[in-house]
Amino acid sequence: MNDTHKLVNDLSEQISRLVKDELRLARMELTEKGKRAGFGAGLFGAAGMAAFFGGATLVAAVVMLLALVLPGWAAAAIVAAVLFIAAALLGFFGRNEVKRATPPVPTEAIASVKADIDMVKERARR
Repeated sequence: MNDTHKLVNDLSEQISRLVKDELRLARMELTEKGKRAGFGAGLFGAAGMAAFFGGATLVAAVVMLLALVLPGWAAAAIVAAVLFIAAALLGFFGRNEVKRATPPVPTEAIASVKADIDMVKERARR
């Protein structure tokens, strides 16, 4: 009996140590992945800023090109108007997509689960 008790205690300690080691390993892995994700997000942000400045420079180039045939103020006004129209269209379509996505509840999955529950209840009654 004493040997069995010792084996059970040893097994319990080993399982406890194994779980703690696994949790420590998971924490270390998540920390490393979090660092990489943060660095990657920073790189994405830098890429976005570079793209923004590239786009702004391109807009300036278009204004300068139009200024060859129009007064500078007119060229800038035309480019601004085109950008505002594009922004309005993008905002309109974006708003429609957001409306289609709300409410943010998986209604089809909920309906499927409810149907499954109803089926289980029906079979339990039989």
